[in-house]
Amino acid sequence: MELKAVTVSATRGGTEAGKTPQKITVISREQIEQQLAITSDHGAVLSNLIPSYSPSRQKMSSAGESFRGRSALILIDGVPQSTPLRDSQRDGYVIDLSMVERIEVIHGASAEHGLGATGGIINYVTRRPTGGALRQHAGISLTAPGDYESEGLGYKLDYRVEGTQGSFDYLASASWNTQGMFYDANGDLIGVDDTQGDVMDSTAQDVLLKLGYWLDDNQNINLMINHYQVEGEHDYVNVPGDANAGIPATSRKGDPQGKAPQNEVLASSLSYKHADLYGNELGLQLYSQRFRGRFGGGINAAFQDSSIAPVGTLFDQSQNESDKYGAKLTLSRDGLLDNHLKLVGGLDILQDTTSQQLILTDREWVPETVFRNYAPFLQAEIRALDQLTLFAGVRHELADLEVDSFHTIASTSQPPGGVAVEGGNPSFEETLYNIGAVWQVSSWAQLFTNYSEGFGMPDVGRVLRGIGTPGTRVDDFLDLQPVVTENKEVGLRLNHGPFDAEISYYESDADLGSRLDSVGGVYQVRRERTEIDGIEFTGGWQVNDAHRLKLSYAQVNGRSDTNGDGKVDTDLNGANISPDRYGISWQANWTDKLHSLLQANHYASRDFDQPELEFDGYTLVDASIGYRTPVGDVSLGVENLLNRDYLTYYSQAANTGSDQTRNGRVFNGRGRTLTLGYQVSF
Repeated sequence: MELKAVTVSATRGGTEAGKTPQKITVISREQIEQQLAITSDHGAVLSNLIPSYSPSRQKMSSAGESFRGRSALILIDGVPQSTPLRDSQRDGYVIDLSMVERIEVIHGASAEHGLGATGGIINYVTRRPTGGALRQHAGISLTAPGDYESEGLGYKLDYRVEGTQGSFDYLASASWNTQGMFYDANGDLIGVDDTQGDVMDSTAQDVLLKLGYWLDDNQNINLMINHYQVEGEHDYVNVPGDANAGIPATSRKGDPQGKAPQNEVLASSLSYKHADLYGNELGLQLYSQRFRGRFGGGINAAFQDSSIAPVGTLFDQSQNESDKYGAKLTLSRDGLLDNHLKLVGGLDILQDTTSQQLILTDREWVPETVFRNYAPFLQAEIRALDQLTLFAGVRHELADLEVDSFHTIASTSQPPGGVAVEGGNPSFEETLYNIGAVWQVSSWAQLFTNYSEGFGMPDVGRVLRGIGTPGTRVDDFLDLQPVVTENKEVGLRLNHGPFDAEISYYESDADLGSRLDSVGGVYQVRRERTEIDGIEFTGGWQVNDAHRLKLSYAQVNGRSDTNGDGKVDTDLNGANISPDRYGISWQANWTDKLHSLLQANHYASRDFDQPELEFDGYTLVDASIGYRTPVGDVSLGVENLLNRDYLTYYSQAANTGSDQTRNGRVFNGRGRTLTLGYQVSF
């Protein structure tokens, strides 16, 4: 049977995987299932499968989880989920992975989908209805710590129905997942992050609906609606540890103030495709996304206002609110110039309205900010020779930012009281380029090289809420200028007999970058030149029909210009870059019914310029085994098989600020954890 080539929808032109001038990874449903048999942690799934993605925080927040040292743009079927205008760093939990057919990953800065992809693109492609009559699927899983503790029990249920009826196809899926408390390798409760939010002691629900209609053999319309929500149960409080002594925070039963942290995301898309419109392929997508991210509360210094309550007594909590509306028009034509040229052009439109509220005192921490973006683009694929394909493109970004006049909250100025800021409507205009080449050296060796530019904004909300200088005008505030990232990459792909490999070297530079820096436990945005470089390697050996070995390696280095002399001089810490990593996995199909996976990741130690930060490194081993019965599939997965005792990467490499803040955020990683699952299709 000859398999169809895998096309990558995230490339807009539908480029085939393995024929692109930049590194692209397509994570299959089988790989997702293998990881979900071990862990339900979205960050861990991505980290296990993408070498240059940071180790998971194991929290609701993805703060400190970077991709090639920068931010990734998260998409669901091309609908942007990231909130760059006030980066809540909650886009790790926007969909249940049981709803996902595959994950398309573009490594490195890209402007193909507009704002936010300075480190790359991660596109969750939702399941598509299978042909034929009605089909159903049901799954159940139970998760428990290695040393059984009832507080650590978690359960998951998911159900899906799909099929076709004449010209219609449909899919409806729902999942419910409740997670218990996490335990470390010593059998102690891991500290709950009662500020940023936690997936411990939480419940998540997801509902996905897809409807399609074929107008004829070439035209179809598709509707996608996905509603996802995860919310803490709010039953535990943090017991601080000692960051300087390496003593982790723990948790105890309690009744936290305020409302439980949560993520709520509603994404929708209506798309139309015509495969042969006078020889062209047309795609039109209208989309929307509603995001609400609620954080835990506290008596934080940033919340204090003596006009409301005595300083040091005011409890409050914040919520990010973002509403996006957009459209994407794509028109492509192949076979031009005697089949030597393919052109793809189009227009993207986006409006993103974002704010951050202090919900208990009804204060506006970040004023409502409206970002409008119009971007025409043109991409060309030139088959210059049988062995040589050239790629080139241009995209013109027209954007403006609208902020009404506002008054910052009291804590931003000295003496306290806040300052008045004059609103404005600054506009930005950038022309972004990409150029690349793929040279098929032989039937088994391929060289590729690429230059691409990404367009992003700094964390506008963080910048605006931190203004403390009277008389500031939004129109001439330099810190609101866009982040343009230049990505240069060269690589080699090999596919010879049972062996395959891909290695690439990249450099990612931004003249006016955006670096996170913790000041008193509150992260602020530093607009500095940043330079990042790294190496990525993946290699596989199909030992025989039943066994496959895979190796991976990633090295990331990053520095920034902290004194403004135009030269980078300070190492980036773990809030911005990931550690060097070595990975190995062994996949075995013992029979047509019995299969297993064993994987190990070693995160290498690293020193930083900040004396309070030092990463000791650690190695994690996971395993799973699955068996196909006559009435369904049974799996058993073990996360942290060797029960390694370790502090998470973020706790060691990015936990800065006052001792009080650091002590509450020094977390141990999860100890040995078992997941038993059963799935059946009928």
